[in-house]
Amino acid sequence: MHQLLAALVCSFTFFLLPFSFAFGEPHIIQIVDEATGRGVPLVELHTTSNVRAITDSAGIVAWDEPGLMDRKVYFKIFSSGYEYPADGFGYRGSVVQTKPGQKTVIRLKRLNIAERLYRITGQGIYAESVKAGLKAPLKQPVLNGGVMGQDTVQTIEYQNKLFWFWGDTNRPEYPLGNFSTSGATSELPAKGGLDPVVGIDFTYFVDPAGNSRPMVTGLPKGGVIWIDALMVLPDEQGRPRLLARFARHKSLNEVAQRGLIIWDDAKSTFGPLVDFPLDQPLYPASQPFRQRDGEVDYLYFPTPYATVRVRADFKSVQDQKAYEAWTCLTPGSRYGKAADAALDRDAAGKLVWAWEKDTSPVREKEQRDLIKAGKLTEAESPFQLKDAAGRRVSLHAGTIAYNAFRKRWILIGHEMGGTASLLGECWYTEADRPEGPFLHGVKIATHEKYTFYNVVHHPQFDQENGRVVYFEGTYTKEFSGNPDATPRYDYNQIMYRLDLGDPRLKAAQ
Repeated sequence: MHQLLAALVCSFTFFLLPFSFAFGEPHIIQIVDEATGRGVPLVELHTTSNVRAITDSAGIVAWDEPGLMDRKVYFKIFSSGYEYPADGFGYRGSVVQTKPGQKTVIRLKRLNIAERLYRITGQGIYAESVKAGLKAPLKQPVLNGGVMGQDTVQTIEYQNKLFWFWGDTNRPEYPLGNFSTSGATSELPAKGGLDPVVGIDFTYFVDPAGNSRPMVTGLPKGGVIWIDALMVLPDEQGRPRLLARFARHKSLNEVAQRGLIIWDDAKSTFGPLVDFPLDQPLYPASQPFRQRDGEVDYLYFPTPYATVRVRADFKSVQDQKAYEAWTCLTPGSRYGKAADAALDRDAAGKLVWAWEKDTSPVREKEQRDLIKAGKLTEAESPFQLKDAAGRRVSLHAGTIAYNAFRKRWILIGHEMGGTASLLGECWYTEADRPEGPFLHGVKIATHEKYTFYNVVHHPQFDQENGRVVYFEGTYTKEFSGNPDATPRYDYNQIMYRLDLGDPRLKAAQ
């Protein structure tokens, strides 16, 4: 019996040998940006039998499909914001001779103004490159911190490093992961970190199993914990401290608790600092920037426009009554219904916009409602962003920063209700003041029938005196209506770069 089994195993192994030799090496396909020569991530290749391959962050596919090796194979090519030429029948694709161990380079025309660089988080960032035996720029190119997917980034410089925090984080072991914020650090580009055009090497805060662990402790249990509004301010002893706003959510729109948390350097976690009453209209949020107004330094909180600020000191940020709103309401009033809103007008009837304490901010949505109610004219609104055709562009989220190259305040955000996607189109605009008005917008990236939200510009990565800027966002099928989740990429962060010297951005001036 043993001899018979051994003979069968040998025969089966012999039967497989020709196939393993034939398909031992993949055929490398690289999709590159025809303007820069860089590999393009997130490009889909479809065969005529609907086998799908997707390029990794180097633009690589390691093709080894049985039955489709060492022969000509047609690949339909698709990537939002990029385009391959159509043939006479309208098909956009290329024929590849799939020889093991060889390489084919295919060039795409970029339609986006911004250039897609790489995926920042998740599993398999350079999986295809690794399968092809190619060198990847990251220390951990296929799995880091057990992170499969991460939602919405917050970033700040602290202790000569960049600190990164994300919302809900997926793990390999189970569909439910970490819902109490994840975190990591990276080296600054000028102090040993990677050039941001190459990538970001994260050192995650992990548990004993090596998985990204919760960053917020000491709060009541129940719900998910999201943080934003990262701030570094000296405490009463002059020691720099890292602060953030937290929100403990029962659901997407139901907040159970809100306040500030403070970083414990010894434990590498956030702990409670102060709670804020939920009925107060003013609190920190989003990605703050610092700016002096007169003789006072302020932290501004854009959502996406800068409608809330507070003095940039340790005591003031903890006092909810110290926060100010950019508003046209009468001082001390609250915004309820548009028809009941008390607007602040002078004796001549001119609307007064000012920074006021204990008053509701009037953001873009409220302004639209006030215009519909006939209480505000469009000309009185500081948020009048439109594209070149005059279409109103409603931004959902974004960040504001002063740009040395443009010598103006720039805003990069994503639209609510775009033409190609509900939440997947990114816009650039600029203004003379952080409060605006931001009038002219230019679309810089699109994600067709997909979401790309909570877009963040990283001023720490600006290059050439601010001419080249970097921004990222969360790529997810959520809220898009698209049931097809892009393998590896879905629910992760993707980095873009934008050349502010591009003549197409002049329309944003």
